Amino acid sequence: MKAVILAAGQGTRMGPLTRNMPKVMLPIANKPVLLHVLLSAREAGIKEFVLVVGYRADTVKKYFGDGSEMNISIKYAQQKKQLGTADAVRVAQEHVDGRFLVLNGDIIVSMQHIKNLVKHKSDVIMTAMHVENPSEFGVLEVSDDRVLRIIEKPKKPPTNLANAGIYVFPPSIFDAIRRTPLSTRNEYEITDSLQLLIDDGVDVGYVTLSGNWLDIGRPWDLLDANEYLLSCLQPELKGEIEPLATLKGSVSAGEGTVIRNGAYIVGPVIIGRNCDIGPNCYIRPGTSIGDDVRIGNAVEIKNSIIMNGTHIGHLSYVGDSIIGERCNFGAGTKVANLRHDGRTIRVKLKGKLVDSGRRKLGTIMGDDVHTGINSMINAGAVVESGAMISPGKFVK
Repeated sequence: MKAVILAAGQGTRMGPLTRNMPKVMLPIANKPVLLHVLLSAREAGIKEFVLVVGYRADTVKKYFGDGSEMNISIKYAQQKKQLGTADAVRVAQEHVDGRFLVLNGDIIVSMQHIKNLVKHKSDVIMTAMHVENPSEFGVLEVSDDRVLRIIEKPKKPPTNLANAGIYVFPPSIFDAIRRTPLSTRNEYEITDSLQLLIDDGVDVGYVTLSGNWLDIGRPWDLLDANEYLLSCLQPELKGEIEPLATLKGSVSAGEGTVIRNGAYIVGPVIIGRNCDIGPNCYIRPGTSIGDDVRIGNAVEIKNSIIMNGTHIGHLSYVGDSIIGERCNFGAGTKVANLRHDGRTIRVKLKGKLVDSGRRKLGTIMGDDVHTGINSMINAGAVVESGAMISPGKFVK
């Protein structure tokens, strides 16, 4: 069975993080989100993939190529305009034959769930998950193991089974897509196509989600997923560890990396290739550091994602933050990650304040940001790509 992975969107809810790369290429545990999706499907026995790409498609193609390095086959389908999930499935038609699996490039599920899904005998199989707030989701009305109706955000949900957006489809889905009207969001929704199949009498079954579920919708979801995936990694040290550096727990470091004397690192932590760490820095659990990163003297980093090519100057603090590529922190830059009143931290995304639900959250910073010495960045601050922060400035 082939797998179609939907990876065409920009991910505008991720703020500045997707200015230069699609959401599916953002790193978690030093691997793109999309790579984690592919690896999970490969472990389930899937060998042939169709990636539906659109925004910054060249970034995806350059990284994955034809898939031969992963011992899989990858074909690409271009969605020129993001016109909805049904349209994204439609553009993959020429690359599939027979039944096929559909995954989202920003949702990581377990290998076991994919196995459970593909062995189900219904014509169409949906993934359902139990949720506490079904009125905020597309909800399945079911009878025994069959889906009777899909209701978007109902005021009185018939069940607490939400559509998780992972499917197995027969070729007849493409005819249903051609008959699918535009939704109120001016998109072609795959759930509307599914409802047409249900109305046609097609056997639509469902499998309840099993294993872990990592849905990367907002920036702080990256931190949650990063923390979980790091906890599963086996440590691997390939760099140089100077004799007076201290490593505790699961710590990985790539080739060409130097961890200098006085560095104190408590895993789970992953450090990429050709990094310069320390001396006398403190890296705390849940931190991912990309390639070509410099962490200076007396720097403390906690539960954060530091992307490729970034330099964190000495005497700086970064906590519960996502820092883009090629940023440069002047000495003494401090990132706050906790409100004085202890309330959850709100973040402005797409012009609206959104409650992150997190008590601790630092900054969400795009690429190529430079901070001056003694800059201060408040909890929940969003810093756009290319920003230049003056010495001593307080960023709200």
